[in-house]
Amino acid sequence: MPGFDAFHARSLADRDGFWGEQAALIDWNAKPTQVCDYSRPPFAKWFVGGTTNLCHNAVDRWLPTQADKPALIFISTETDTEETYTFRQLHAEVSRTAAMLKALGVGKGDRVLIYMPMIPEAAFAMLACARIGAIHSVVFGGFASHSLASRIDDARPRVIVSADAGSRAGKVVPYKGLLDEAIALSKNKPARVLMFDRKLAAMPMSAGRDVDWATLALQHVNAQVPVEWLESSEPSYILYTSGTTGTPKGVQRDTGGYAVALAASMKHIYDGHPGETYFSTSDIGWVVGHSYIVYGPLIAGMATIMYEGTPVRPDAGILWKIVQDYKVAVMFSAPTAIRVLKKQDPAYLAKYDLSSLKTLWLAGEPLDEPTSRWIADSLGRPVVDNYWQTETGWPILTYPMGIEDRPRKFGSPGMPMYGYNVKLLHENTGEEVGVNEKGVVAIVPPLPPGCMTTVWGDDARFVKTYFDSVPGKQVYSTFDWGIKDEDGCFFILGRTDDVINVAGHRLGTREIEESISSHAGIAEVAVVGVADQLKGQVPIGFAVVKDARDIATPEARRKLEGEVMKTVDGQLGAIARPYRVHFVTLLPKTRSGKVLRRSIQAICEGRDPGDLTTIEDPGALQQVKDAVNPV
Repeated sequence: MPGFDAFHARSLADRDGFWGEQAALIDWNAKPTQVCDYSRPPFAKWFVGGTTNLCHNAVDRWLPTQADKPALIFISTETDTEETYTFRQLHAEVSRTAAMLKALGVGKGDRVLIYMPMIPEAAFAMLACARIGAIHSVVFGGFASHSLASRIDDARPRVIVSADAGSRAGKVVPYKGLLDEAIALSKNKPARVLMFDRKLAAMPMSAGRDVDWATLALQHVNAQVPVEWLESSEPSYILYTSGTTGTPKGVQRDTGGYAVALAASMKHIYDGHPGETYFSTSDIGWVVGHSYIVYGPLIAGMATIMYEGTPVRPDAGILWKIVQDYKVAVMFSAPTAIRVLKKQDPAYLAKYDLSSLKTLWLAGEPLDEPTSRWIADSLGRPVVDNYWQTETGWPILTYPMGIEDRPRKFGSPGMPMYGYNVKLLHENTGEEVGVNEKGVVAIVPPLPPGCMTTVWGDDARFVKTYFDSVPGKQVYSTFDWGIKDEDGCFFILGRTDDVINVAGHRLGTREIEESISSHAGIAEVAVVGVADQLKGQVPIGFAVVKDARDIATPEARRKLEGEVMKTVDGQLGAIARPYRVHFVTLLPKTRSGKVLRRSIQAICEGRDPGDLTTIEDPGALQQVKDAVNPV
């Protein structure tokens, strides 16, 4: 194989030839007649005319050679459960789940919303949807009713699949009440709800609407459901992500392009091979869980581990015990998890046999150099950063371990991957910046296979959000600042917009602001993302109250802050809860009324607030300083 520089150069210069070769990594029922149709920029259609199926490529095609080898390994330290499904057993479970969904009226093109914890049935449901051509939309199990309802209204699912509860750090999180409330709030109610009972929490059933998983499963024990062959550009799933408005964006993914992109990434980037074991500590509610728990490893013929638990329970060695016990070859986690482990007894890292582990991959938020050095030295294994987004579905920047093991730089997520034409552009002029100069990380379209094809139900929003923000150029904006050094390695510096990254989870400050504003005592609010050593960023709010008596004493302030936190918990879930909410009498604004969020953020992080010539009232900024640094 040629060196990576030549590999990447060819992917841009001979786009169709390059991706035509990568298409051979998956099975096609009908071969594509055109590699890329880019006749309607910025919309790209990949592998036009080809028909394929994600479930077939993840499960069925491995039956002749790996039927009795592990495919899905479920480990829960919450319920003390370990189960292994071979490819044959996984095929049977997915076929049965597909038959159950069809019995509930689900067909090709119908949406199925999946609101489940990290249990095998969640993977069965995802793969079953792919099998019958239904479009799944997985919603993270920690989301509250308000957020869930907005996704129900946008996706309009025919069926919702859920469970009685999830569990984290020994605490049961009941789902059914949240789900029932979300359905009550939604305008587009599902016809049926399929419930899996883990016996962890009460699960009151709604007669005529709710169906018990176990009861329905008994009616479809030996079901044989053929795969639905889909044209490459037909949607496979919707995954909602936060934006700068309060309305979540439904990232729409295709079928053929996604399958090819994942197969290629497993080979060229992650160096994963059939018969090996892949372990991602993510959740299926996030894009990493879609790409590198469920679809990617299985498409590569690897066993994949679904883990329900934390990095420190029952002790700080649990992740490494899993690596030892299941001979994990490739592991994918987040910098936050490693920073948590860094605080624990280092003896846990030396306790287990990690000889099977080839590489530890980290992504989700910027990986700082001290954390990277610590885990690399402790493991004695390559630690590789990678940078990508929900929208792209697979890495934009990283080091391609399946092609060549290049020297890596601590703090850098690497270089652009094949298929990505990455530029750093000046935010005002749109011109390319020089070496070590700060610019917006942008991708010259067409976006490669596997990336989002549009915003669900809203082509105009796709174009406006992602391709209209750089002056004079139709390029995809990541909304991240970056620099590139003299060796071509990129460094990510943070967001250009009002989206923050909390432990790898993207949160729109607008959503949090709207939630805080819904509290009866709040008149106005600004939320900013503030750097945090453990989580990368945390949201901090500054709120103006309607009645000064509500914050007249320290006790009153604490009481109101607690109420605001509960409001956010109830509407968006604990994941969006602000780290702090400070109370002020006015927000720092320009004379035209724009809130000076970057100045507020700078003060919270102990930096210079920047140019304040347009500020309306300097006293407002002083209030922020006093709130952050009380005397």
